Formats: sequence, C-alpha cells, structure tokens
Amino acid sequence: MKLDLLVIAAHPDDAELTSGGTLLKVAAAGYQTGILDLTRGETGTRGTPQIRLREAARAGKILGVRARRNLGLPDARLRLCDEYKAAIAKTIRELQPRTVILPYWEGRHPDHYAAAALGYEACFIAGLKNYELGGKPFRPTKILYAAAYADARPTFAVDITKYYERRRRAILAYTSQFRPPKRERNLRVHIPLDELEERMGLQARAYGRMIGVRYAEGYLVKEVMQVDDVVNLPVRSI
Repeated sequence: MKLDLLVIAAHPDDAELTSGGTLLKVAAAGYQTGILDLTRGETGTRGTPQIRLREAARAGKILGVRARRNLGLPDARLRLCDEYKAAIAKTIRELQPRTVILPYWEGRHPDHYAAAALGYEACFIAGLKNYELGGKPFRPTKILYAAAYADARPTFAVDITKYYERRRRAILAYTSQFRPPKRERNLRVHIPLDELEERMGLQARAYGRMIGVRYAEGYLVKEVMQVDDVVNLPVRSI
C-alpha cells in the first residue's frame, strides 16, 4: 500500500480536528490518504477505548481515508524511545506516505509534542537500510506540522471551505467526546473538550481570513519552500 498523505496523531479525533478538511480535499483530488493514531485515548475522561475506536472508524469513512491504524501506545505516556519510534517507522515502511502531517512541536498536551518528535524520528529511521524494522527502507518526502492546538502563525494554509461541513461531521462522529450524556456534561471539572469543536471552527475561520477564504487549516514547515512563479502567487499582500 502506498499513501500520498498520512496524518500521524496522538489520539483518535486529533486528525479530524487538525487536518480533517485537508484529508477530505486531498482525497477528492484523487490522492490516497491515511491516519495513524498512536494511542486509543484510554485515559480520557469520556468514552472508552472501544467506543473511541468505533468512532474513529466512522470518522475515517466520512473522511474517505484508505487506511486507518491505531498502534495502541499508552495514552498520556507517550515519550521519545526506540520502542515507540520503531512501531511508527514500521507503519511508515508499510504505508509509504509521500507526505506526513505531524502535530505542532509545542503544545498543552504532552502527547502532542511527543507525537511530533516520535513522528519525525520515525520518518528518519524508516529510511535507514540497516535499521532492523522489517520491510523495505522508505522515507517520506515532506513533513508538515499542523498549526491547530498551537499559538503559531502558519507557513501556509489550505482552503477547506468546500469541505468544512463534512469535516465537522467527522469531528462530531466522536459522540462520546463532543455529544456526551448529560450526566457526563455535568461533571464538576472543566473539560477542554466542551469547547474544543467550537474553538476549532473559530480557528478555521481565522486561518481562512489569512488567505481570503471562509475556512482553512494552517500548517508549518521547517525548511524553505521553493517558488518558481513569483508573478502568480496566491493571496493578496494589500
């Protein structure tokens, strides 16, 4: 199996929240897409690992991804180590994604920035011929970092206006997280999930304003991007 785009996410629902519109847009263009969830979200306040896996499967169908895998690494305990890197690298060799999207390298949740470091190093070692992983060596061409969840100005943004409502459907497929029973909504603790779906919508509008569209998803790259035609660059300066 060869994928054109693979989103590596710490938890089920992260890919939908940060890159769901991009996945939909890329799939509509005829590319093969996939999601690799590192954990099952088992330490979350709401839902169970089994419920979240079913929700992830439903959301993946809405997004039209060709492959969705879950490595079952420990939720809230992700860390940079050889065992976890090798597990991700094996999947990269199997799926052979040309482009990989990772979480932004800083953030509130330790699993998110740990996933960024794990994903980057896994992409690197997957291409080492003498690194014993099984399968043929393979290294993605491009690594993007999703700006969502972070206070970071994107390098570029993807117009997802046409796919925004389907992205929202994919997010809300996680009923246990965003449409919980009243008894769970009335817990005497603040749960960031209670406002997360709405906040992601506001952020998509903010990224959209940056490029003159209604909704967008933002990304960063660490390397300089090449431009061949400076006359026809999109997005007005003034």
